[in-house]
Amino acid sequence: MNDRITMTIDRGVADVRLVRADKMNALDDAMFEALVTTGEQIKNDPSIRVVVLSGEGRGFCAGLDMGNFGRMADGSRGDGASRPKSDNLGLSSRTHGIANRAQYAVWVWREIPVPVIAAVHGVAFGGGFQLALGADIRYVAPDTKMAVMEIKWGLIPDMAGTQIMRHLAREDIVRELTYTGRIFSGVEAKDYGFATRVCDDPRADALALAREIAGKSPDAIRAGKRLLNEAVITDPRSGLIQETVEQVALIGSPNQVEAVMSNLQKREANYADPA
Repeated sequence: MNDRITMTIDRGVADVRLVRADKMNALDDAMFEALVTTGEQIKNDPSIRVVVLSGEGRGFCAGLDMGNFGRMADGSRGDGASRPKSDNLGLSSRTHGIANRAQYAVWVWREIPVPVIAAVHGVAFGGGFQLALGADIRYVAPDTKMAVMEIKWGLIPDMAGTQIMRHLAREDIVRELTYTGRIFSGVEAKDYGFATRVCDDPRADALALAREIAGKSPDAIRAGKRLLNEAVITDPRSGLIQETVEQVALIGSPNQVEAVMSNLQKREANYADPA
């Protein structure tokens, strides 16, 4: 797609790779833009049924590019203009619905209507860690180094990390990591709740899982993601009502009938792409 991210699609599985390997896939302006653009493209492609997000080279993503820290210090946006130091990167603007651009580079993966699996290795620091959190599922190598690194630079996690971490790990763990910036391993990440599974080859295992999910009814998978996303923000009553709404829409639909028939006939299912 560009010099920051590549994407190939095979039988409904989108293999998305950060390819700024010489910089450990650090987040510069071009990478932010590529993440947003790629996510929006996937959102609008009904042929995609699962996404695997990974990084080339020695790490998943090392976090914010060092050049961005320099701009924070001098108030420059990087285009010759300047802003007040209270908003020197234009973060206050809601450019993508409820999010600014930096937040949306992570949040877009939550909004993608199909499952996103992050395959994490090497390092996932700061914004890179938050990017991994944007996925539905995280497969992590045991020796991966991870950190809520922002405190090192006098900052807080502000790429949707605070809104996702609190649903994955205990509050005291989230607070300790946010206050200290302590580096932790992939094994610890699994213990904390940030990693779904520890794998020797996260990308290979993630692609295998993606192919399995891609073989399920895409309507049911999308409905499941909608429900699970809503469950984070709705009260139980609204959640139960929405659960019924989604199920009623699925029962008797062409892909649901195909799921039943393929199982009864002991054959591979042939699902249609969602409209």
